[in-house]
Amino acid sequence: ERLRDMRQLIANFHISLDGVVQSPGGPDEDPRGGFTLGGWSMPYDDDLVGETVMATISEPHDLLLGRRTYEIWAAYWPHAGENPIADKFNGAVKFVPSNTLSEPAWQNTELLSGEAADAVARVKATDGPDLHLWGSADLMQTLNAAGLVDEYRLWIYPIVLGSGLRLFEQGTPPFGLKLVKAQTSPNGIVIATYTGDGPVRLGSFAQETPSEAEIARRRKLAQE
Repeated sequence: ERLRDMRQLIANFHISLDGVVQSPGGPDEDPRGGFTLGGWSMPYDDDLVGETVMATISEPHDLLLGRRTYEIWAAYWPHAGENPIADKFNGAVKFVPSNTLSEPAWQNTELLSGEAADAVARVKATDGPDLHLWGSADLMQTLNAAGLVDEYRLWIYPIVLGSGLRLFEQGTPPFGLKLVKAQTSPNGIVIATYTGDGPVRLGSFAQETPSEAEIARRRKLAQE
């Protein structure tokens, strides 16, 4: 069962059609693994994307960031000058699960030590605004596995990247999602919000009594 605590954990991602979330904002953002397509989201940016991002960050929230994303943002947003997005992020409390980060460089940062899933679950159970996660693909694997994400807000770009870190990597436990809101931007980005919808439901179009050909097909498949 997916957890529903006092605070909701909302995961926000710019994502390619094949599920890649690595380095959407620029080539130097996260080139790990030889990823050379950093900055893939930028040519598609349009007014609706900007409006929906601004609407999201204007909600009362604290931030939840993985260590790498935190370091990227800490090197950028405090130095961004007069900027409405910077004002929101600089003013928010930043929770960072990390056992290696010892001296946070950004104001209003709280480090979470120990196992990340346990630490995030404890924060979710406290009073406060919802937790907004951006980026942090590695942390997302832990949060998905623990069933801690309550809502996914995805900006889905009409592009296939072929490689890179994905939102749902191999080994993610299966679960269903419910689409609660969707719109399409002028440049073709599908802006969709999903919430958890329990376990994966299964069905079958197979005949109640399989044909001899179907029985033979299954037998052959079992031997491959």
